[in-house]
Amino acid sequence: MFEGVTPVGTLVFLIVFPLIAAALLLVARTEMLRGAIVYGASAFIAAASLWLIATNIGTPGVYFEAEAPLVDLLLPLISVAVCACIMVYAVRYKNRWAGVLAIIQLVLSLLFEVPLTIASDSHVHYNLYFDSLSLLMVFIIGIVGCGICVYALGYMKDFQKHHANDPDRRPVFFALMFLFLSAMYAIVFSNNLSWLFAGWEVTTVCSFLLIGYTKTGEALRSAFRQIIMNLAGGIAFVLALMCSVLFFNTLSLADFVQAAALYPTLAIVPVTCLAFAGITKAAQMPFHTWLLGAMVAPTPTSALLHSSTMVKAGVFMLIKLAPAFTVSVIPAAMTILVGGITFCLASFIAISQSNAKRVLAYSTIANLGLIVACAGVGTPEAVWAAIFLVLFHAIAKSLLFLCVGTAEHHIGSRDIEDEDLLFERLPRLSRLMMLGIMCMFIAPFGMLVSKWAALVSFIDSGQVVLLILLAFGSGATFMFWAKWMGKLAGIAAPQDSLEGSIHRSEWIALATMAVVLVLCCALLPVISDYLVMPYLWTIWGPAVFTNGGNDILWITGILSLAVAWIIFGGLSRRNPKTRQASVYLSGVGLNNTQRTFTNSLSHETASTARNWYLEGIFGETHIAPIGEIACTIIIIAAFAIALATPASLL
Repeated sequence: MFEGVTPVGTLVFLIVFPLIAAALLLVARTEMLRGAIVYGASAFIAAASLWLIATNIGTPGVYFEAEAPLVDLLLPLISVAVCACIMVYAVRYKNRWAGVLAIIQLVLSLLFEVPLTIASDSHVHYNLYFDSLSLLMVFIIGIVGCGICVYALGYMKDFQKHHANDPDRRPVFFALMFLFLSAMYAIVFSNNLSWLFAGWEVTTVCSFLLIGYTKTGEALRSAFRQIIMNLAGGIAFVLALMCSVLFFNTLSLADFVQAAALYPTLAIVPVTCLAFAGITKAAQMPFHTWLLGAMVAPTPTSALLHSSTMVKAGVFMLIKLAPAFTVSVIPAAMTILVGGITFCLASFIAISQSNAKRVLAYSTIANLGLIVACAGVGTPEAVWAAIFLVLFHAIAKSLLFLCVGTAEHHIGSRDIEDEDLLFERLPRLSRLMMLGIMCMFIAPFGMLVSKWAALVSFIDSGQVVLLILLAFGSGATFMFWAKWMGKLAGIAAPQDSLEGSIHRSEWIALATMAVVLVLCCALLPVISDYLVMPYLWTIWGPAVFTNGGNDILWITGILSLAVAWIIFGGLSRRNPKTRQASVYLSGVGLNNTQRTFTNSLSHETASTARNWYLEGIFGETHIAPIGEIACTIIIIAAFAIALATPASLL
């Protein structure tokens, strides 16, 4: 399909083609036309992503001159359009903070784009690039992101039926989804920091519009919370760009990271600003509440923000900055502590949640915290762990979000305690959910292997505080995932299957996520050797870090396939000779269907199975303020020290 197309042509295609699809979806009003565009565009984007990976796997990094004066002229217009959109909503809904921050970012962006850039000679010769880390992100965006778009076809059809009195805004919804994909490709392919920032801004405003999609009071409050927090990160990003031009006379990401590693004192302010921007984008404490608020949006939005796009842009930036963190103590300490505290405390809070989406949200925040902490440590081993955490979290969490969304539509609830007998009512969906949960915390799946690698890197680098946070956070992780999985695995009475009404587009997306998840676990050593290790060798050299223990990785991969086979071995049919036994209810059974029995006092009692949530200990109101206050103090202290550094005042 893409034979004869140059790599730079594929890069441009992946950035531009989703924009074309978004424009078409904006005017497509019929179900058939919308479905054709989404299926077709997703297939082309996924195919182009896989072709780019297959033809360039193992590459140390390729940079392209890709002169585009038209793009440079459009950058100020993009900043104006983004900030104008935010200000329109801020005025309409009387949100003062959003309007003020949008104006500040607009002024700084224009000041940077026009006089400062023109006055300097910081011309970027290599505007586009890709390396092995970029290719891994391409896989996540192209496969996971497109899978979510396909899933949204059936889901949003049901969603619109449930909100029949509301106007049909699905054209805007799908257009924003594909615009999101385009912006993410721009972020991972842009060596020009101005271009990267443009994609960064677009993801921010797309998230704002998607979270506020229903335009309810709760949705609008959550959308404005998101935009306020991410505008703060955007302002820090612009300040970092200004410092990069003033201190190093460059807007090249590669040159900036190299200069920051060579001159850490001079780079302390821009690196701290970029780290702060990454922390806000990755929803770390005290900015985690914007990601929790995103739960009010339709499930495809939640899945897209949590897995393949918005939050991954933040950790992508932090992983890119890892070489600078190894020599720049202040931003590294800020990143490590904020990430470690967020991982531990968000894991504790997840124990107290019975709402499935909030469990997934806090789990996302926690796992992002671990990725952020690994990036802050900045050693090759820690970066290896961070990259695999990004990969497995993206696939497993997207699978879980989509499963929860489908289950909610069919059982009428997203509460875990309402998932009794889900294995009987939605057997295939339950198996997929169990696969996603097992990948998050059980050996031999990839997430646990990645956490093990993070543990080893913390030990080798002497990060005692991180070790403690990782130990307690991992214990909490086991507790909340095990509770949920136990609820799903319960089989107590025959139930009618509800899976006949699940849309084909949903099954296609769910099956794709499951297959990709199992394959990535099985092929973990291949991914390590041909995607992750080449990136590490590019940064630190082949002599610095060699990935031993491939035999162990192959063993875990084979075991992953075995576990997946056990889960799905009986998926297609049930043995008709299987004997249906009555449920043992610790007493004389009265009604097997209703699960009632005669207790020791000869009274009728209904058997129930409920989880323990410990809200009085791990509730949000108890734990979250501790993390918010601690992380706020850490961030303020980091900026204060960075700004007080003599070299930063030059």
